[in-house]
Amino acid sequence: MLEYILRLLILLPIVGGMAWGSLWLWKRVQMGVPIAGGQKQGRPVEMVGVLPLGPGTKLAVVEFAGQQILLSVSRNGVTRLADNSQGDFHVD
Repeated sequence: MLEYILRLLILLPIVGGMAWGSLWLWKRVQMGVPIAGGQKQGRPVEMVGVLPLGPGTKLAVVEFAGQQILLSVSRNGVTRLADNSQGDFHVD
């Protein structure tokens, strides 16, 4: 019985730490944060911000070719809502 309790006291924090670590890693990968240190590579498309609206629906602002584009992202697809081609947002 003592051996069982000792195993439990050793393995329970290890399993909990692995669960916490995997959730932390998943969150960083989902956000697009580089895991290893280093410079962020220049990409033609950059995610500026995301606002969750509900289950499976988000508003996202993406920067592409010097323009910021407002997108609606859902399970059915991506829809362009507006862009700021002349400095302020124009609704499509």
